[in-house]
Amino acid sequence: MFLADAVLQQGYLSLPFHRVYFNDQTVHQENLPNSRLKFPLALRANYFLGDKLIIKTYYRFYADDWDLKSNTFNLELPVKISPFLSISPFYRFYNQTAIKYFEPYQEHTQQNNYYTSNYDLSKFNSNFSGAGIRLSPPKGIFGIRYFSSAEIRYGHYSKVTV
Repeated sequence: MFLADAVLQQGYLSLPFHRVYFNDQTVHQENLPNSRLKFPLALRANYFLGDKLIIKTYYRFYADDWDLKSNTFNLELPVKISPFLSISPFYRFYNQTAIKYFEPYQEHTQQNNYYTSNYDLSKFNSNFSGAGIRLSPPKGIFGIRYFSSAEIRYGHYSKVTV
């Protein structure tokens, strides 16, 4: 499956509670443009490898007019242990560039019209990995047919600012 979007956000896009510390020791409220044009493109591909294993992949490229660019890659490998039980290990890698309005703590100057020090808008890489267990008995969970399956997932997330 191929996915493509064009999204225009308009309105107040700054975070009013986010403080930005300038290099002249002053403190300001985050100020970002009132519009943002986003372009995500994605590809999802699944492959059945026999009766017991599915390879699920997902890739997304994202770009916007604030100069943020990112890549996301997901891989999930559900393995059917029995007709009623499956285990699904997964991994996601994500990286992004910083927006053009980002500077770290005390590096903004009074000449900047727009500014943020929000590290969610900075350059970073992240990893998310874990596994899930899915149970789907033929008579439902605890014999209740309306509850046809239950899944428990555990994941570990790490983020490294570059």
